[in-house]
Amino acid sequence: MILEAVMLHVKPGMELQFESAFKKASKIIASMNGYLSHELHRCVEVNGKYLLLVRWETLESHTVGFRGSAEYQEWKKLLHHFYEPFPTVEHFEEVEM
Repeated sequence: MILEAVMLHVKPGMELQFESAFKKASKIIASMNGYLSHELHRCVEVNGKYLLLVRWETLESHTVGFRGSAEYQEWKKLLHHFYEPFPTVEHFEEVEM
């Protein structure tokens, strides 16, 4: 399992519109091959700051499958105009304990 972690900074005053658009976009990502789950968290201390966590079966499920899909174009259209600055996406794998 791969965990995609993204810190999102939404433009001031656009938080409600972003959350509404994200609900629509959630259906897109949830329909993708290799998708396991996702969560969106709103920061308590900083307005407009969100943490997106997405679990994928493999790194390629995200980087090739999702990003290379027509569905990703719709995801971008729904969400990318909300971000300032544009977020950095990072991927993590669990450390066995």
